[in-house]
Amino acid sequence: MRLLTLLIIRLMAVVLLCLAAAIGCLVWDAHRSIESDVASTAARVNQRLQALYWQQLLWRNGTQRGTLMPLPEWDTVDTQSIISPGVCVTFGLPGSDRHKLCSQVEALGPTAPGWFAATYLSLLGADKPIAQSLSIHDESAGLIVTIADPDATLRRAWREISTVVNVAIMLAAGIAFLAALMIGHALMPARAIITALKKLEEGQLGLQLGKFKSTEFNHIANAVNRLAGTLRQTNAERMALTARLFQVQEEERRSIARDLHDEFGQALTATAALATVIETNAPPDRPDIAQDARAIAKTQQRMMGALRTTLVRLRSQSIEEVGLEASLRQLITDFNAQSKSGTVFRLQMTGRLAELQKRIAIDLYRIVQECLTNASKHGRPTEVSVHLEHRAFRDPHIALTIEDDGGGDISRIHTSSGHGILGVRERLAGLGGSLSIANARRGIRIFAMVPLGPEAICA
Repeated sequence: MRLLTLLIIRLMAVVLLCLAAAIGCLVWDAHRSIESDVASTAARVNQRLQALYWQQLLWRNGTQRGTLMPLPEWDTVDTQSIISPGVCVTFGLPGSDRHKLCSQVEALGPTAPGWFAATYLSLLGADKPIAQSLSIHDESAGLIVTIADPDATLRRAWREISTVVNVAIMLAAGIAFLAALMIGHALMPARAIITALKKLEEGQLGLQLGKFKSTEFNHIANAVNRLAGTLRQTNAERMALTARLFQVQEEERRSIARDLHDEFGQALTATAALATVIETNAPPDRPDIAQDARAIAKTQQRMMGALRTTLVRLRSQSIEEVGLEASLRQLITDFNAQSKSGTVFRLQMTGRLAELQKRIAIDLYRIVQECLTNASKHGRPTEVSVHLEHRAFRDPHIALTIEDDGGGDISRIHTSSGHGILGVRERLAGLGGSLSIANARRGIRIFAMVPLGPEAICA
């Protein structure tokens, strides 16, 4: 999930939490306000009825108190005027009918929805009535019961909450929208940093991030710039080390090839000569000696063939003497001559290949040699084509394409534990190039690209 989306979700969660807390406070405040109205109404009605009680008592000179009532009709307009909206008052003498007087309910607002009523009652419960005796000295004077009308309570709570919540929702939406814009603007440097890291992953080590307004992003940008510089230095050291290793490898190969040619070549030639002498001088009555001599000569021929093949692989065909093009043609000729499965190897070259620097020429020769060996060893191709091209326009580079029709599985190539492709990648990395392996129409296509600097072409 993107950071901007995550922050907006968290912001909305905080807004909703605050809104829920505000609603809870409003509900509680409405409930307390209703309780306060009931209590104040009970006090006013009790005071009024007590005044009527003592007035009536004085008029009657304290007689007939058993049937005494404050007024024959106490539920008058005057009494109703002191009752808060949504509050009901019930009063009556003991043993007589009780009269109930309620203030208006419709003026308190629309009817509350069912879900709100159920939630309100489940959380806060029904309002408790307030019961007061009209006279603490005479219980027969009657009992005054004051209670909030349930419908009025819900109407009043819903009116207050809906009004404030609508304003709060609009305010929260505005805050969330503006905050999302501000967060998105503040996180814009993160995109530049992510883009820079992707370029670093792709090998573009020359990038530099600029300054940002945020101190934290500046610290990250500086860290990315230092990382790019470290990677550039490490990459340069690795390329130099790789180049030196391959140079030492080529020198070692030439030394081994020279030793094999001088020592083993002479020894095998002498062995062949001795086998011929033994076969010629073998007594007529000892045909087995002549047969053994011929077997030694055949073994010598196989060893000499193996030695020539090894020398071809070890030597770079004297590229410094005959050049890359002639060396590759000889390499293709040798592969065609040594092919036992009838594979045809083809070569096509274009551009100024003869002027390439010695190191680049040797590495290209070794890459082609390794790829042809892999194609012959791991598949059964009928044709392997090599196309080497020097492209001098725009970004000068060498493009090498090797394609076969021997089937093959790319996944096996990528997961192979062999060192052939690894060596090719290391050589290309030392030259600053790249390698890609893909499926061809009937086999595998290998494409290598080597960038050429001004010093890569020998004048």
